[in-house]
Amino acid sequence: MAGSTESDGGARTVCIMPCTSRRGSMLSLCHPKSGEEACYILMGDDLCEMNWFKQSFGSWFLGDYVCEDGGLYICTPVDPIFVLLPLFSSVRMSNGNDQGKFRQLDEVLYVDGYPGYQNLVSIAKDQMQMICEVKEIGRERFYRLDDSKVLSWLYCKVEQLKKTFPKLSKNYAAQEERDLLKDIILMIGEYVKEPWLKLLCKQLNIDIKEVYENPGQSTVTSFSGETSLVPPKIMEANGGNKSAKSTKGRPPKKLKTQVESRNIKDMFGRVTRRSKTK
Repeated sequence: MAGSTESDGGARTVCIMPCTSRRGSMLSLCHPKSGEEACYILMGDDLCEMNWFKQSFGSWFLGDYVCEDGGLYICTPVDPIFVLLPLFSSVRMSNGNDQGKFRQLDEVLYVDGYPGYQNLVSIAKDQMQMICEVKEIGRERFYRLDDSKVLSWLYCKVEQLKKTFPKLSKNYAAQEERDLLKDIILMIGEYVKEPWLKLLCKQLNIDIKEVYENPGQSTVTSFSGETSLVPPKIMEANGGNKSAKSTKGRPPKKLKTQVESRNIKDMFGRVTRRSKTK
């Protein structure tokens, strides 16, 4: 679903997101790879990450209105386990042969400065048993990350992507399996830290240095533009002078957008209603 929204200052922006009738909440969470603050949208039990993309030159036609800013917000689903994995990894406090401590979800999801994680409690209850050992004492449930389960989960991701990638383009379909695996590892490497990636590469009999030194040609972007995660600070209603660097080191355009729970359809309906009244 594509739509547009308008900030308090009157600037209009374009966003592409999954079609849904459910209410969405914008959450401030840490990116699982970089640890930097980023914006996510929670719709029911579905978590989406918000990215910002802009080509060097471009504008949008919105009805009879031309939006000078050709930037585009892209809201894409993400497996919440990727987002939760760093939290469960840090709190178990493993050391050598000691596998670490079991923790309750409230303890794991309490992150100073990031109250948005509290909204993921129900998701964690349903899904974290895939990568954690779980013990129940009375009515309480305790979790401890299990390396072997994490590795099995990552391997399943690889197998799923092996089936998906060839359907995306002829380039992927024509690749040798080893080259395809390197592209898949690169993609997964955008969401997991290097220690996990090294374990996955070892499981697949691939040298991690080979993955980064000789990436597949299909991973090269074919157009000129810049992309970045959307830090919530860029989307604050008060605007300010804060910005975040894109992946190419240049600051993305600053926009002012409300940060709160709202109906996604209402958020994208303002431009349409306004154009009808003109």
